[in-house]
Amino acid sequence: MAVKKACEMFPKSLIEDVHKWGCMKQTGVSLRYMMEFGSKPTERNLLISAQFLHKELPIRVARRAIELQTLPYGLSEKPAVLKVRDWYLESFRDMRAFPEIKDSGDEKEFTQMIKAVKVRHNNVVPMMALGVNQLKKGMNSGNLDEIHQFLDRFYLSRIGIRMLIGQHVELHNPNPPRHTVGYIHTKMSPMEVARNASEDARSICFREYGSAPEINIYGDPSFTFPYVPTHLHLMMYELVKNSLRAVQERFVDSDRVAPPIRIIVADGIEDVTIKVSDEGGGIARSGLPKIFTYLYSTARNPLEEEVDLGTADVPVTMAGYGYGLPISRLYARYFGGDLQIISMEGYGTDAYLHLSRLGDSQEPLP
Repeated sequence: MAVKKACEMFPKSLIEDVHKWGCMKQTGVSLRYMMEFGSKPTERNLLISAQFLHKELPIRVARRAIELQTLPYGLSEKPAVLKVRDWYLESFRDMRAFPEIKDSGDEKEFTQMIKAVKVRHNNVVPMMALGVNQLKKGMNSGNLDEIHQFLDRFYLSRIGIRMLIGQHVELHNPNPPRHTVGYIHTKMSPMEVARNASEDARSICFREYGSAPEINIYGDPSFTFPYVPTHLHLMMYELVKNSLRAVQERFVDSDRVAPPIRIIVADGIEDVTIKVSDEGGGIARSGLPKIFTYLYSTARNPLEEEVDLGTADVPVTMAGYGYGLPISRLYARYFGGDLQIISMEGYGTDAYLHLSRLGDSQEPLP
């Protein structure tokens, strides 16, 4: 099938509008602001929120749409990337076509529209992974620095767009769970999230290997702080999954019982730090710079099997995309945290997940 340029699929006026909005300044918000503003989801506040998103979301979406059309090494021409570009242009068109929001009726309609936009973008990550994989197959050298920088910006922006939409939509929940403001849990227990994520990762490990190492979690079970549980779950699941795989594969033919993975939750004044330690043999020092690059993985790539571009439903596996760590680090950085990996080759790996306890850092806007 011939590749269709954006100008053939969309009217020229829309493409011009995308370039105009892509030059506008983005406005970042902080976790604390989202929490304080959303704590009273009155009609007036929901209206203000919708009016902000009506202007802010097209700017963010336009920036990504422009970038998707100007990627190096011919990445913009890959069918999977073109599909993602079309999703961004369609979403920009839908948002710009929506009239000014004047009352709660408009606000409710707008909320339904952005909810549909969020669903449209559900498979952006595997689809982009597929596009980069198509590119990688045809390239001789491994110099994907520009691509990595683009993907960092692209996925960080995507986290922000989905957080803003999800937060606004969730504020409409007539029966929100206790202590929640939209996506934010004002009294989140990191111990509890770590336990749930560990159980999820162990069940995948059992499915793939038939057994799974034990996981021991240490910390204050009564300690809570405001954060987004889905973000922490995603990061913890990824780190624990990596540790389980390393330990399982190291001890698969050993007479020794596989040593447990240790998770330590420490509550500091500024940061909550979670350490995930394993004895899975570690990573060679030469491999450490690669672990935060996209499509570096020591496991077989699940995207080698052809994915249907229509659905892009990619199976959940133990490993393989090489996306887990770089995306987890972006989630940590989104609210002012970070992720560090320290390895002892021949012994094991320690992952340090730092989460800002203060919640006052602005979104990093690429």
